[in-house]
Amino acid sequence: MIIRRLTLALSLTAMLATPSLAQSAACGGDFRQFLEGVKAEAVAKGVPADVVSSALRGLSPNGKVLSMDKGQSVFKQTFLTFSQRVISSSRMQIGAQKMKQYANTFARAERDYGVPAAVITAFWALETDFGAVQGNFNTLRALATLAHDCRRPELFRPQLIAALEMAGHGDLDPASTTGAWAGEIGQVQMLPKDILAYGVDGDGDGHVTLKTSAEDAILTAGRFIQSLGWRAGEPWLKEVTLPASLPYEKSGLGQGMKLGDWLALGVSIRDGSAPSAALGADLILPQGRNGPAFLAFPNFSVYLEWNKSFIYTTSAAYFAARLAGAPRYDAGTAGDGLGDGEMKALQTKLAARGHDVGDIDGILGAGTRAAVRAEQLRLGQPADGWPTRELLNRL
Repeated sequence: MIIRRLTLALSLTAMLATPSLAQSAACGGDFRQFLEGVKAEAVAKGVPADVVSSALRGLSPNGKVLSMDKGQSVFKQTFLTFSQRVISSSRMQIGAQKMKQYANTFARAERDYGVPAAVITAFWALETDFGAVQGNFNTLRALATLAHDCRRPELFRPQLIAALEMAGHGDLDPASTTGAWAGEIGQVQMLPKDILAYGVDGDGDGHVTLKTSAEDAILTAGRFIQSLGWRAGEPWLKEVTLPASLPYEKSGLGQGMKLGDWLALGVSIRDGSAPSAALGADLILPQGRNGPAFLAFPNFSVYLEWNKSFIYTTSAAYFAARLAGAPRYDAGTAGDGLGDGEMKALQTKLAARGHDVGDIDGILGAGTRAAVRAEQLRLGQPADGWPTRELLNRL
């Protein structure tokens, strides 16, 4: 299963609404003329002209890539459902085996970049099942298709040029290199620009080949995660036990609390560890106060840089914690929550009350969670951000 980073969802809406002349010229029109412009840009960046010509020769748009791009499904699974599906006993076992098999490489990643083996391994597992499922789309053709399409040229054209630079270095075979439909390559699914910027030759063969070299993939992932702001030696996620009463309105990301504040309120870390009380710590309740509870530390923000989905992010961070020795979470008694139609009805009611919930899409995103907390607080309910039918009915 490939779960790609949501860089694809980060289109610059305002820029696309009024594209500049330069952007308009950089996409659309005759595909062969478009490729000529790409060739000129790549050569200007130092890629040999014969390499570019050979790479682009015979290239044509891939309609399936555009269909998948335009038909991206929304993420509506709950944390319990998703995490229990993707963090299987098999993946836990294979992850432990991989950390042992590549212990020296993981030790180098932590020494050089400060990123623990468990963190890299969890991403490795979730992105491609340790390299087993990397995608079968020709990378250069996929990127050319998306760069030619005029919805997000500012994202995909630089990736196409970067792929040609990789070809010039001998790290990408234009004919045979395949990956995800959106251009991510290799065992940890990274885009060409990121590979160029953070690629590490871990096996010493003179090339960065994330598709076939676990050593390259591990070290490149570690360096990339460091670039996103990883703080060495600090935790990322800790499961906690909550007291009988708590000011739940202080839960959620970005509330400015510290670990010491939560400890003073009676929150306890389940594994008995004692990080610095001065560390920033957000209480996250993926399924409300009756479900699993975690404290997210500053390193958790790196997960949100990798993928914007709160459920994926929390699951990946929890998976890494498990690989590092944390116990299985206490699932609690949280229900499945609202159905899709009910969630959209709730969002409609919240929007009518002036809350910014974004699109009425049935997704329990950050805006909807914040709005739910605000309405729960107003109505005298525990403000844990988990929507219930009682709340829907009260509204």
